[in-house]
Amino acid sequence: MSDNRAARGKPRVALITCAELPELDPDDRLLSAPLADRGISVEPVVWDSAEVDWAGYRLAVLRSPWDYPSRRAEFVAWAETVPALANPADLVRWNTDKRYLRELAAAGVPTAPTTWLDPNADWNDPPATGEYVLKPAIGAGSLDTGRYDLANVEHRQLALAHVKRLHAAGRQVMVQPYLSAVDSAGETALLFFAGPDGLRFSHAIRKGPMLLGPDYGAEGLFRAEQISPRTPEEAELAVAERVLAALPGGPGRPLYARVDLIPGPDGAPVLVEVELTEPSLFLAHDPGAAERFADAIAARVR
Repeated sequence: MSDNRAARGKPRVALITCAELPELDPDDRLLSAPLADRGISVEPVVWDSAEVDWAGYRLAVLRSPWDYPSRRAEFVAWAETVPALANPADLVRWNTDKRYLRELAAAGVPTAPTTWLDPNADWNDPPATGEYVLKPAIGAGSLDTGRYDLANVEHRQLALAHVKRLHAAGRQVMVQPYLSAVDSAGETALLFFAGPDGLRFSHAIRKGPMLLGPDYGAEGLFRAEQISPRTPEEAELAVAERVLAALPGGPGRPLYARVDLIPGPDGAPVLVEVELTEPSLFLAHDPGAAERFADAIAARVR
Protein backbone atom coordinates (compact mmCIF):
# COMPACT_ATOMS: atom_id res chain seq x y z
CA MET A 1 0.00 0.00 0.00
CA SER A 2 1.38 3.44 -0.91
CA ASP A 3 2.10 5.99 1.77
CA ASN A 4 -0.70 8.18 0.40
CA ARG A 5 -3.24 5.35 0.59
CA ALA A 6 -2.01 4.34 4.04
CA ALA A 7 -2.51 7.90 5.27
CA ARG A 8 -6.00 8.14 3.80
CA GLY A 9 -8.55 8.88 6.48
CA LYS A 10 -5.97 9.85 9.08
CA PRO A 11 -5.97 13.41 10.44
CA ARG A 12 -3.23 15.42 8.77
CA VAL A 13 -0.87 17.63 10.77
CA ALA A 14 1.55 20.09 9.16
CA LEU A 15 4.88 20.75 10.88
CA ILE A 16 5.75 24.18 9.54
CA THR A 17 9.29 24.95 8.48
CA CYS A 18 11.19 27.19 6.05
CA ALA A 19 12.69 26.66 2.59
CA GLU A 20 16.17 26.23 4.07
CA LEU A 21 14.94 23.23 6.12
CA PRO A 22 12.32 21.60 3.87
CA GLU A 23 12.59 18.27 5.71
CA LEU A 24 12.51 19.90 9.18
CA ASP A 25 15.20 20.40 11.78
CA PRO A 26 16.54 16.97 12.90
CA ASP A 27 15.07 17.44 16.36
CA ASP A 28 11.55 17.90 14.97
CA ARG A 29 11.86 14.75 12.88
CA LEU A 30 11.68 12.83 16.15
CA LEU A 31 7.93 13.57 16.15
CA SER A 32 7.20 11.50 13.05
CA ALA A 33 7.12 8.06 14.69
CA PRO A 34 5.15 8.96 17.84
CA LEU A 35 2.58 10.87 15.78
CA ALA A 36 2.23 7.92 13.40
CA ASP A 37 1.73 5.67 16.44
CA ARG A 38 -1.17 7.93 17.43
CA GLY A 39 -2.82 7.58 14.03
CA ILE A 40 -1.76 10.99 12.71
CA SER A 41 -0.34 11.69 9.27
CA VAL A 42 2.42 14.30 9.64
CA GLU A 43 3.99 16.37 6.85
CA PRO A 44 6.76 18.98 6.80
CA VAL A 45 5.42 22.09 5.04
CA VAL A 46 7.27 25.29 4.09
CA TRP A 47 5.34 28.26 5.47
CA ASP A 48 5.58 30.55 2.41
CA SER A 49 4.94 27.92 -0.23
CA ALA A 50 2.22 29.09 -2.60
CA GLU A 51 1.05 25.53 -3.25
CA VAL A 52 -0.24 24.63 0.22
CA ASP A 53 -3.91 24.17 1.06
CA TRP A 54 -3.76 24.95 4.77
CA ALA A 55 -7.42 24.11 5.22
CA GLY A 56 -6.54 20.50 4.48
CA TYR A 57 -4.72 20.10 7.79
CA ARG A 58 -6.42 19.37 11.09
CA LEU A 59 -3.60 21.24 12.83
CA ALA A 60 -0.66 23.32 11.59
CA VAL A 61 2.20 23.46 14.10
CA LEU A 62 4.87 26.12 13.82
CA ARG A 63 8.26 24.49 14.17
CA SER A 64 11.22 25.92 12.22
CA PRO A 65 10.16 28.93 10.09
CA TRP A 66 13.43 30.57 11.16
CA ASP A 67 13.71 32.89 8.16
CA TYR A 68 10.86 35.16 9.32
CA PRO A 69 12.72 38.00 11.16
CA SER A 70 13.53 39.89 7.96
CA ARG A 71 9.95 39.32 6.75
CA ARG A 72 7.96 39.59 9.95
CA ALA A 73 5.03 41.58 8.52
CA GLU A 74 4.59 39.00 5.77
CA PHE A 75 4.94 36.14 8.26
CA VAL A 76 2.36 37.53 10.68
CA ALA A 77 -0.08 38.27 7.83
CA TRP A 78 0.36 34.70 6.61
CA ALA A 79 -0.22 33.29 10.11
CA GLU A 80 -3.56 35.06 10.27
CA THR A 81 -4.74 33.11 7.19
CA VAL A 82 -3.93 29.63 8.51
CA PRO A 83 -6.80 27.73 10.13
CA ALA A 84 -5.97 25.72 13.27
CA LEU A 85 -2.54 27.28 13.69
CA ALA A 86 -0.54 26.39 16.79
CA ASN A 87 0.32 28.63 18.34
CA PRO A 88 -2.48 31.06 17.33
CA ALA A 89 -1.73 34.02 15.07
CA ASP A 90 -2.37 36.67 17.71
CA LEU A 91 0.26 35.04 19.94
CA VAL A 92 2.61 34.94 16.96
CA ARG A 93 2.14 38.67 16.42
CA TRP A 94 2.71 39.39 20.12
CA ASN A 95 5.68 37.07 20.53
CA THR A 96 7.70 37.93 17.42
CA ASP A 97 8.42 41.43 18.73
CA LYS A 98 10.37 41.35 21.99
CA ARG A 99 8.60 44.45 23.24
CA TYR A 100 6.30 41.88 24.88
CA LEU A 101 8.97 41.85 27.62
CA ARG A 102 7.75 45.28 28.70
CA GLU A 103 4.25 43.90 29.26
CA LEU A 104 5.57 40.95 31.25
CA ALA A 105 7.76 43.23 33.37
CA ALA A 106 4.74 45.44 34.06
CA ALA A 107 2.89 42.29 35.15
CA GLY A 108 5.56 41.62 37.76
CA VAL A 109 7.71 39.08 35.92
CA PRO A 110 11.41 39.54 36.71
CA THR A 111 13.08 40.44 33.42
CA ALA A 112 16.49 41.64 32.31
CA PRO A 113 16.55 45.47 32.45
CA THR A 114 16.31 46.79 28.90
CA THR A 115 16.78 50.10 27.11
CA TRP A 116 14.83 50.30 23.85
CA LEU A 117 16.30 52.31 20.96
CA ASP A 118 13.83 53.16 18.21
CA PRO A 119 15.24 53.37 14.66
CA ASN A 120 14.95 57.17 14.68
CA ALA A 121 16.71 57.54 18.07
CA ASP A 122 20.50 57.75 18.28
CA TRP A 123 22.38 56.11 21.13
CA ASN A 124 23.97 59.36 22.23
CA ASP A 125 24.85 58.50 25.83
CA PRO A 126 25.88 54.86 26.25
CA PRO A 127 27.22 53.85 29.67
CA ALA A 128 30.90 54.57 30.17
CA THR A 129 31.68 51.12 31.54
CA GLY A 130 30.16 47.68 31.91
CA GLU A 131 29.36 44.80 29.56
CA TYR A 132 26.18 45.09 27.51
CA VAL A 133 24.27 42.99 25.01
CA LEU A 134 22.86 44.55 21.84
CA LYS A 135 20.22 42.75 19.82
CA PRO A 136 17.25 43.49 17.57
CA ALA A 137 13.72 43.48 19.00
CA ILE A 138 12.69 41.27 16.09
CA GLY A 139 15.13 38.44 15.64
CA ALA A 140 15.79 34.75 16.19
CA GLY A 141 18.64 32.32 16.63
CA SER A 142 20.86 34.89 18.41
CA LEU A 143 21.69 36.46 15.05
CA ASP A 144 22.63 40.17 14.97
CA THR A 145 23.41 39.94 18.69
CA GLY A 146 26.68 40.98 20.32
CA ARG A 147 28.38 41.49 23.67
CA TYR A 148 30.38 44.66 24.29
CA ASP A 149 32.67 45.95 27.04
CA LEU A 150 31.89 49.66 26.84
CA ALA A 151 35.08 50.64 28.70
CA ASN A 152 37.02 49.18 25.77
CA VAL A 153 37.46 51.81 23.04
CA GLU A 154 37.26 49.31 20.20
CA HIS A 155 34.19 47.59 21.66
CA ARG A 156 32.53 50.95 22.17
CA GLN A 157 33.00 51.88 18.54
CA LEU A 158 31.76 48.48 17.41
CA ALA A 159 28.69 48.80 19.66
CA LEU A 160 27.79 52.18 18.18
CA ALA A 161 28.28 50.75 14.68
CA HIS A 162 26.06 47.78 15.59
CA VAL A 163 23.24 50.11 16.64
CA LYS A 164 23.61 52.19 13.47
CA ARG A 165 23.58 49.04 11.32
CA LEU A 166 20.34 47.79 12.84
CA HIS A 167 18.75 51.23 12.78
CA ALA A 168 19.65 51.64 9.10
CA ALA A 169 17.63 48.49 8.47
CA GLY A 170 14.67 50.00 10.35
CA ARG A 171 15.09 47.68 13.34
CA GLN A 172 14.57 48.55 16.99
CA VAL A 173 17.54 47.78 19.25
CA MET A 174 17.56 46.31 22.75
CA VAL A 175 20.38 47.24 25.14
CA GLN A 176 20.73 44.96 28.18
CA PRO A 177 23.43 44.55 30.83
CA TYR A 178 25.31 41.31 30.30
CA LEU A 179 24.23 38.79 32.95
CA SER A 180 27.63 37.33 33.83
CA ALA A 181 26.16 34.36 35.70
CA VAL A 182 25.52 32.78 32.31
CA ASP A 183 29.27 32.18 32.02
CA SER A 184 29.17 29.70 34.91
CA ALA A 185 25.54 28.65 35.32
CA GLY A 186 24.49 28.87 31.70
CA GLU A 187 20.94 29.59 30.57
CA THR A 188 17.99 27.40 31.53
CA ALA A 189 15.28 26.74 28.95
CA LEU A 190 12.11 25.19 30.37
CA LEU A 191 9.80 23.43 27.93
CA PHE A 192 6.03 23.21 28.43
CA PHE A 193 3.45 21.27 26.41
CA ALA A 194 -0.33 21.53 26.58
CA GLY A 195 -2.17 19.15 28.87
CA PRO A 196 -5.81 18.80 29.96
CA ASP A 197 -5.47 21.67 32.43
CA GLY A 198 -3.13 23.99 30.49
CA LEU A 199 0.60 24.00 29.91
CA ARG A 200 2.55 21.33 31.78
CA PHE A 201 6.27 21.24 32.40
CA SER A 202 7.98 18.64 30.19
CA HIS A 203 11.75 19.03 30.50
CA ALA A 204 14.58 21.55 30.65
CA ILE A 205 17.99 22.03 29.09
CA ARG A 206 21.09 24.07 29.81
CA LYS A 207 22.52 26.35 27.16
CA GLY A 208 26.16 27.26 27.48
CA PRO A 209 27.28 30.89 27.08
CA MET A 210 27.04 32.00 23.46
CA LEU A 211 27.96 35.69 23.35
CA LEU A 212 31.74 35.84 23.43
CA GLY A 213 32.14 39.32 22.00
CA PRO A 214 30.99 41.82 19.37
CA ASP A 215 28.72 40.87 16.52
CA TYR A 216 30.51 40.64 13.19
CA GLY A 217 27.62 39.01 11.40
CA ALA A 218 26.89 35.30 11.06
CA GLU A 219 25.71 33.10 8.22
CA GLY A 220 22.77 30.73 8.49
CA LEU A 221 19.52 30.66 10.42
CA PHE A 222 20.98 30.49 13.95
CA ARG A 223 24.15 30.32 15.99
CA ALA A 224 25.35 26.95 17.20
CA GLU A 225 24.45 26.17 20.81
CA GLN A 226 25.97 23.99 23.53
CA ILE A 227 23.04 22.01 24.94
CA SER A 228 22.81 19.53 27.81
CA PRO A 229 19.92 18.24 29.96
CA ARG A 230 19.13 20.14 33.14
CA THR A 231 16.90 19.71 36.17
CA PRO A 232 15.45 23.16 36.90
CA GLU A 233 15.46 24.66 40.37
CA GLU A 234 12.18 25.40 42.14
CA ALA A 235 12.82 29.15 41.76
CA GLU A 236 13.13 28.72 38.00
CA LEU A 237 9.91 26.73 37.78
CA ALA A 238 8.16 29.41 39.87
CA VAL A 239 9.27 32.22 37.55
CA ALA A 240 8.27 30.20 34.50
CA GLU A 241 4.79 29.68 35.94
CA ARG A 242 4.49 33.44 36.51
CA VAL A 243 5.47 34.03 32.88
CA LEU A 244 2.89 31.56 31.58
CA ALA A 245 0.15 33.01 33.79
CA ALA A 246 0.81 36.45 32.28
CA LEU A 247 0.51 35.35 28.64
CA PRO A 248 -2.27 36.98 26.57
CA GLY A 249 -5.35 34.87 27.11
CA GLY A 250 -3.67 32.81 29.82
CA PRO A 251 -1.66 29.57 29.78
CA GLY A 252 -4.48 27.42 28.40
CA ARG A 253 -4.11 28.61 24.81
CA PRO A 254 -0.61 27.65 23.63
CA LEU A 255 0.26 24.16 22.44
CA TYR A 256 3.82 24.72 23.59
CA ALA A 257 5.99 27.34 25.26
CA ARG A 258 9.64 27.74 26.12
CA VAL A 259 10.80 29.99 28.95
CA ASP A 260 14.47 31.04 28.94
CA LEU A 261 16.00 32.17 32.24
CA ILE A 262 19.42 33.37 33.45
CA PRO A 263 20.44 34.12 37.06
CA GLY A 264 20.42 37.86 37.74
CA PRO A 265 23.01 39.76 39.79
CA ASP A 266 21.47 38.45 43.02
CA GLY A 267 21.28 34.88 41.75
CA ALA A 268 17.50 34.89 41.31
CA PRO A 269 16.29 33.83 37.82
CA VAL A 270 15.22 36.53 35.38
CA LEU A 271 13.38 36.10 32.11
CA VAL A 272 15.40 36.47 28.93
CA GLU A 273 12.68 35.37 26.49
CA VAL A 274 9.45 33.40 26.35
CA GLU A 275 9.21 31.65 23.00
CA LEU A 276 5.77 30.83 21.63
CA THR A 277 6.41 30.96 17.90
CA GLU A 278 9.18 28.66 16.68
CA PRO A 279 11.38 27.61 19.58
CA SER A 280 13.68 24.62 19.43
CA LEU A 281 12.11 22.09 21.79
CA PHE A 282 15.23 19.96 22.37
CA LEU A 283 13.23 16.75 22.15
CA ALA A 284 16.39 14.66 21.80
CA HIS A 285 17.64 15.74 25.22
CA ASP A 286 14.92 14.11 27.34
CA PRO A 287 13.53 10.58 27.11
CA GLY A 288 9.84 10.76 26.41
CA ALA A 289 9.81 14.42 25.33
CA ALA A 290 8.81 13.61 21.74
CA GLU A 291 6.03 11.34 23.02
CA ARG A 292 4.74 14.02 25.38
CA PHE A 293 4.63 16.58 22.59
CA ALA A 294 2.94 14.05 20.31
CA ASP A 295 0.31 13.54 23.03
CA ALA A 296 -0.29 17.30 23.15
CA ILE A 297 -0.67 17.46 19.36
CA ALA A 298 -2.99 14.42 19.31
CA ALA A 299 -5.21 15.98 21.96
CA ARG A 300 -5.54 19.15 19.87
CA VAL A 301 -6.32 17.11 16.77
CA ARG A 302 -9.08 15.25 18.61
